[in-house]
Amino acid sequence: MIELEQERSIVAAELAEQDVDMPNDDPLQCKVPLNLKATFYPLGFSVEIATNSQEVLDAAAESWGGMRHRYMRPTLRLYVGVRDSGLVACPPAPVVRAQRHLLSIIADSHNHALCDLREGFAYMWVNRGSIRHRNYLRYHFLEAPTLVLISTLYVVPIHAACVSRYGCGMLLCGPSGMGKSTLAYACARAGWTYTTDDGSQLLLDAGRAYFVGNSRQFRFRPSAKTLFPELHGRSLTPRAQGKPSIEVPVSELPSIVAADEAAAHCAIFLNRQPTSTAELRPFSKDIAMDYFRESVDVFPPEAISQLQRDALEYLSTIQCYELRYSDLPQALDQLDLLARNCAQSLT
Repeated sequence: MIELEQERSIVAAELAEQDVDMPNDDPLQCKVPLNLKATFYPLGFSVEIATNSQEVLDAAAESWGGMRHRYMRPTLRLYVGVRDSGLVACPPAPVVRAQRHLLSIIADSHNHALCDLREGFAYMWVNRGSIRHRNYLRYHFLEAPTLVLISTLYVVPIHAACVSRYGCGMLLCGPSGMGKSTLAYACARAGWTYTTDDGSQLLLDAGRAYFVGNSRQFRFRPSAKTLFPELHGRSLTPRAQGKPSIEVPVSELPSIVAADEAAAHCAIFLNRQPTSTAELRPFSKDIAMDYFRESVDVFPPEAISQLQRDALEYLSTIQCYELRYSDLPQALDQLDLLARNCAQSLT
């Protein structure tokens, strides 16, 4: 008992040095009232946020305001407590770790989150440093935990863009830097329907290769300015980590047709290389499935991973191609022809 009291005293002293408020009657801060609540619909799924700060709800509205409820699944819950402690400077980039059904996101002693992947629940504490730097708050402590919960319980994240033409949905696949976002935007400029430029989400229980995504924005690498004049003058989105990018709301890009969901009929694996003529070739389904399965292996709970592996079998029914190209207009011509042929086979 004496050792336990000594331990508590040491912890309290350390926290006092960090300016962390720990009331004597609530050392774990379980009783802090989180009376402000709002429900949002990222990717069409219901997420309730409870907090003690209106600024948290305002930041969530920036991320998901206007998104509608599309999928009847149990509501996910985020509890976000805000403390007036620590520095007001932007916190460091968080470290993410996971074991079994628990995943932690820890920036420092004032800014951290814990996600229960089985229960669809996350709680976190942030300080005024996070609140003051709203892009940091949104990216690391609102969007990241929410997408982790959605991506374990309701969807399988696939590293691919998704666009549609003539009712035929196509996944644009390949490693980072292969041009997925650039080609997706080129398709959208040419009249294709845009669903997502990178993170396509395969619905777990759709019974087919059906995808949802964030169709409200494009993310470009800085080099995209040399390809698309309308991006000139756009600045980089401030982030604590990750690749530098230019984020542009679809609403600011005229004539773009967007849809929040699409059925995929083809997977196109991009192979950008110096070549005089763009061409499509059949692509190994075994290699394609290995690529898709890489998305599942990052999540720890075996039960969740198995649900995702089962859903990936939907993708074994779609046609797979390799697109070798260097020139965007020629690549678009190849994809348009494939979409026409695909549409004819669907009728």
